[in-house]
Amino acid sequence: MICAGIDAGSRTIKVVLLDADTRKVVAKAVTDQGVEQDKLAQKLFQKLLKSGGICRKDVAGIVATGYGRNAVAIADTTITEITCHAVGVRHLVPDAMTVIDIGGEDSKLIRLDKSGRVRDFAMNDRCAAGTGRFLEIVARRLGVDIHLLGELSAKSRNPAAISSMCAVFAETEIIGLLASGTAREDIIAGVQAAIASRVTALAGRNIDLPLVFTGGVAMVSGMETALESVLGAGVIVSPDPQMTGALGAAILACDRK
Repeated sequence: MICAGIDAGSRTIKVVLLDADTRKVVAKAVTDQGVEQDKLAQKLFQKLLKSGGICRKDVAGIVATGYGRNAVAIADTTITEITCHAVGVRHLVPDAMTVIDIGGEDSKLIRLDKSGRVRDFAMNDRCAAGTGRFLEIVARRLGVDIHLLGELSAKSRNPAAISSMCAVFAETEIIGLLASGTAREDIIAGVQAAIASRVTALAGRNIDLPLVFTGGVAMVSGMETALESVLGAGVIVSPDPQMTGALGAAILACDRK
């Protein structure tokens, strides 16, 4: 029996197909988000079925999660991304106690209890300054590929101080830094530190370890180091971090069956 999890995020749509008996991933894929979310999700879902030689009737359950979950008509039900990320992380890192998820348009800090249930959470969903969108803005402004940000920030010897807590004002601040001759690598290192500070501020004083880092931004090199520097503690990057929410949704679809 196969179950599916669909994470309709703000920037991308992710689909995971899971064997309900072994709880192993059968297939997974990601595509860019768009206006017709349901059509994009269905197309990606059908593509995975075809590539895996799986019949639609063999899929026993589908759970949708993420920003656009209510637009996914093929789903049997929807579950919040908070719950799905918690389940996905605990499947991959069984003793995880805290999850930091940084996506394209928001960031979350999720606290778990010893059984893996969500104890509480905090979100930053009103400003792009602590999200992947901010990194995209910075990469475009500096004329570099977003995947090279970490490589450049590693060369920084004097990270720039980014004081603005708003993406718009921070971009203006970056323009000023460039005009003053500040090196690109120092600006990037400063931006990554600012994002890490903004996200970890959601936690307050105490964070229970182990802490697992998920979401698309976890794939940007340098962000893990920035978080560790701010937290003063180790950070575990979730395996295939962009797919964690979809994995959790697929697991929950299996549990329902």
